[in-house]
Amino acid sequence: MGAGIEYGAFEAGRHVNYWELDRTLQRELRRVYDADEFEWAEPRLADFGEVIGHTVADNADYVDDHGPELETYDRYGDVQNFVRYPAEQLANDELAYEAGIVADAFEAPPGREEPMPISHSLAMLQLLSYADAGFGCPVAMTAGSALVLERFDDGNLEPYYRGLVSRDYDDLIEGAMFLTEEQGGSDVGANETTARYDEDAGCWRLTGEKWFCSNIDAEGTLALARTEDAPAGTGGLSMFLVPHGDPDEGVLTKGDRRDFEGAPPGEALNDQLYRRLKDKLGTIAVPTGEVEFEETKAYLVGEQEAGFKQMTEMLNLERLANAAASCGVMGRALLESKVQAATREAFGKTIDEFPLMREDLVDMTVDYEAATAYVHEVGRLFSERERARRNGDSSDDVDDEYRLLRLLIPIAKLRTGRMAVDTASYAMEIQGGNGYVDDFVTNRLLRDAQVLPIWEGTENVLSLDVVRALEREDAFEPFAAAVEARLEAVTHPALADAAETVAAEYEELTEALVALAGEDSEYAQLSAKRLAHYVFEVFTAALLLAEAQADLEDGDGRTALVARRFVATALETREARGITGGDRSVLEAFEPIVHHAPVDPETLSEAAPADD
Repeated sequence: MGAGIEYGAFEAGRHVNYWELDRTLQRELRRVYDADEFEWAEPRLADFGEVIGHTVADNADYVDDHGPELETYDRYGDVQNFVRYPAEQLANDELAYEAGIVADAFEAPPGREEPMPISHSLAMLQLLSYADAGFGCPVAMTAGSALVLERFDDGNLEPYYRGLVSRDYDDLIEGAMFLTEEQGGSDVGANETTARYDEDAGCWRLTGEKWFCSNIDAEGTLALARTEDAPAGTGGLSMFLVPHGDPDEGVLTKGDRRDFEGAPPGEALNDQLYRRLKDKLGTIAVPTGEVEFEETKAYLVGEQEAGFKQMTEMLNLERLANAAASCGVMGRALLESKVQAATREAFGKTIDEFPLMREDLVDMTVDYEAATAYVHEVGRLFSERERARRNGDSSDDVDDEYRLLRLLIPIAKLRTGRMAVDTASYAMEIQGGNGYVDDFVTNRLLRDAQVLPIWEGTENVLSLDVVRALEREDAFEPFAAAVEARLEAVTHPALADAAETVAAEYEELTEALVALAGEDSEYAQLSAKRLAHYVFEVFTAALLLAEAQADLEDGDGRTALVARRFVATALETREARGITGGDRSVLEAFEPIVHHAPVDPETLSEAAPADD
């Protein structure tokens, strides 16, 4: 069954292969990929994990200290909107995009007849975020922009789509989404940017300002604006593609920009003003700023007044990407913690020999397992839906998947963003004083993680989205079917008590939803956040138990220990906080859970508590 990982052999969580050390991600991808997909992907993910753990991780530390700089004007006072990147960031860009982090999910990569599932892009993004979650933002928006054009463009923007999904860096363009305006924030319907059609130029012209523009100089930015006589609110918004370069000169690619050997001449650029970059706590790799549109050239994407619907499709993918990035931050923080605990000595022992540290590392590992399992299960559903859409399938099963995704996607982002902050924070504590200073990566992990609960919707906004999914989309029906199917598959005696607990909590969750349906809107909103977390815990517990059942059937009981611990910490109520119970199972589970040592199912069954 293999052996566990000896973390004491490493000096730190860098100059290693992140794919090879992440057996959790390996397990999840084996589960969600088809067999031929995984066979094709595994060596490529191993190569990607190697380059992320060495070159990209080193470059990311440099970029954190020497981030992008904006030179809005040239020496003559003319607008040039030039973002100067350190060479290390440009090197990371080329390595990631040419590895297929976006392209593989949209165009058949070499050696395959069809694209990989969106899950593959999410997996690569998770590995990338071990080194730099900030860089994950442009990658996610490039994929999101490609998804919007693939789905809604009538063909007029094909050159931009080809650039977004290019596997050749010189032909690549990056995407962005300029959504937030100062007066609106999360209230998208309050957007004031306007669009008018210019008959002479054959394009639209946008006027207004956008307040938080990440990846500010993306070559293909999507923005919402209101056309003349369009109604107020979200229903009156249209989606536009705003090129960085002057669209009359064609698509400005990365190769074109590199050929300028500095700032492009003003006549090569679109008419807009990059006002300033924000001074941010973290995610330094991605420049975030303020943009003023003043009769800026733009192209309509799809139909007028369909912009909000189009934006939600992009947001769904970006929220999933945010969750994958959160998992990446957790994975790196956990790796740094395991290495530190296995190599740092205190009072004559390595600190991972002390009971409190063992319990902490077990629970950090279980959190990572739970987050990764949930995110890639949702990624699997999203991938299936996209593949069905590409194939023209509109069956009831696809509709059920959509309704389930409407519930699970906001929860994925909501829960994992918070988990990333908590995990990075405690990883800093495990490092001690070193973890608090800039020389050690946990400092940056925490700074980068702090934006993850904010990007693509705060926890409150997402919680209300969960309530809407349940009320308007009847999302509980496919959710119930998914939970019940997983619980029905759990038959091993080592999982019996945990499965009983989850079944009972599922019934209570069902009762809670019935009760909320009879309450007024104010109380439903008040309960929304607790409800969202409850759904995560029940769904993830059922998912982990089903995975544990499959692994037990294959001869390994490690996932059973993970599932039981998650159920115990997330769903069980223990008398006197468990202090009087004498439970030492977390210490016995340390080696299997933390070091990924295999577990003989027979010994696990013998250790399973007997029913009263």
